[in-house]
Amino acid sequence: MDMYRVEDKYCCSETELQMLQSRVGAALRPDANESGPDGYSIISLYFDDLADSCYQDTEDGYEARDKYRIRIYNNSLDEIHLEVKQKKDSRIRKYSKRISREQMYALMDGQCIDCEMTERDPATLFDLAIRTRGLRPKIIVAYERKAYVFEPGNTRITFDRNVRASNRPEDFGRPDISYDLLREQDRVLEVKYDEFIPDFLLQLLELGNMQQSVFSKYRLCRELYEDGARAAFRMEE
Repeated sequence: MDMYRVEDKYCCSETELQMLQSRVGAALRPDANESGPDGYSIISLYFDDLADSCYQDTEDGYEARDKYRIRIYNNSLDEIHLEVKQKKDSRIRKYSKRISREQMYALMDGQCIDCEMTERDPATLFDLAIRTRGLRPKIIVAYERKAYVFEPGNTRITFDRNVRASNRPEDFGRPDISYDLLREQDRVLEVKYDEFIPDFLLQLLELGNMQQSVFSKYRLCRELYEDGARAAFRMEE
């Protein structure tokens, strides 16, 4: 049986993020996948169905919701991950596998790819959503991440900055994507763990005025363009 992990998110100012990162960095080791001292960049292509169910479920605050995405790192297509993230309240479960460029482009064109026909295979879940719900690419979301890990509790603490978006999903994988920045809430702390998080980490992450948030990069980036479209419509009226 697959285990759900706890995922807590906190919106932060840059000052708060720097303070917390300094504390955590002195106690934990960086993620082994980092490409340099500043961490790495993450670029994700999010998919949604014809009814925009993933966006609407997040917007409406449903406890159970899914996200479908293709993810690359440091703007490189050398390693491409297909992911389905299932969320129940503050707990998450993620299925991930590496795919080829050809498979990536096929999915971007709305085509199914070879899958293992198991519920743990993200390609199977994509296949089902493409065939039954018209799953298609919607938006590109990018940001910089600095990550730290602590083996007990399988704890992972990440500091994300400079969240930005592109509403041209066909540009995914290109080195010259033109992004739009979020006007606010472009910095977030994420804390993920299995059954428990050590007390000393909770103390390191303590800032009296920091509030836990229901933060969705996908939703905020979609809203960036939804709000713009609504404003343009009002101007035309």
